[in-house]
Amino acid sequence: MITISVCMIVKNEEHRLGRCLDSLTGIADEIIIVDTGSMDDTKDIAAKYTDKIYDFKWVDDFSAARNFAFSKAGCEYIYSADADEIIDETNQARFKQIKEILLPEIDIVQMKYLNMMENNTTYNFKMELRPKLYKRLRTFTWTDPIHETVILDPVIYDSDIEIQHMAEGNHSKRDMKALLKCFDSGKPFSKKLHSMYAKELFIAGDDNDFEAARHVFEDTIKDSFRSADEYKEAACVLARCYRLNGDIDGFFKLCLKDMVTTPCSEICMELGYYFFDKEDYEEAHVWFENAHSETESIIYIRSSGDLPLIGLAKCCTKLAAKYENTDKYLSQMYMKEAQKNAEAADAWQLPANIG
Repeated sequence: MITISVCMIVKNEEHRLGRCLDSLTGIADEIIIVDTGSMDDTKDIAAKYTDKIYDFKWVDDFSAARNFAFSKAGCEYIYSADADEIIDETNQARFKQIKEILLPEIDIVQMKYLNMMENNTTYNFKMELRPKLYKRLRTFTWTDPIHETVILDPVIYDSDIEIQHMAEGNHSKRDMKALLKCFDSGKPFSKKLHSMYAKELFIAGDDNDFEAARHVFEDTIKDSFRSADEYKEAACVLARCYRLNGDIDGFFKLCLKDMVTTPCSEICMELGYYFFDKEDYEEAHVWFENAHSETESIIYIRSSGDLPLIGLAKCCTKLAAKYENTDKYLSQMYMKEAQKNAEAADAWQLPANIG
């Protein structure tokens, strides 16, 4: 049987920490709590479960805090937990079974992360596989009888264990502020952070958030070393910025470039919004339809889901009113389409993907 160190970084989690740690009873062989500056009873609650409680000065770096927590672990494997997670009885049993049967060559165990969407809306899917259990000390071995090489890729096992993410809100404003600070400080902005920033903006950002991020993504457009995916992410963010700021030349340059590659739903949505604001509802209808039926999302899944359906419903409502006194048949047709799209938007649900 393997042994497991549960490692957590916490701050002001008195309302949730006990619930999380209760669900880990029987799984953890030791619990490491790293507190980054709680002002409530978090550490007192943690003390009921472990005496391995450490203070860590917050330096706006989650990786630094997690690395510190991992450095205190002494078991064979490390389970990285957050205070807003719960493992129910069924999945506690699955976890205990993993402890019994896990093969020593497994470096990482992935688990199904269930985003409780009524509490948190900053995810593209309801379920996703996430690495959660890590081998603390990894053994490197040689492979192949000739042209031998060291195996560098970790051995990953995808488990059936489900973790409920019971967030009481989202942290998008905090995360966007941290991402912007990271970029402005001159730290390397990885492809992952680039993608996360774009997602945070589309999922939870307001007009001010987009404007604050403008220089970040303009830098991407000018950087010849950025990937095609990063360029398209930047184009989507900047198309929103330029549309909001009335930079029509910049807006259409980005949109046209996207059209000659593989068009994405986000750009089609921006074109739909542009023509809707211009009261050209027929043209807006075309682009909302393209967003929904002809293209795919690259940042925000709703840009090919309920959002274009809402746009189509609004366009059809406007067009029904436009033709009400001149063409009753056309007006009634648009009104029926508006109702159909509105119902489809209400019925649309975030995909329960794993990826």
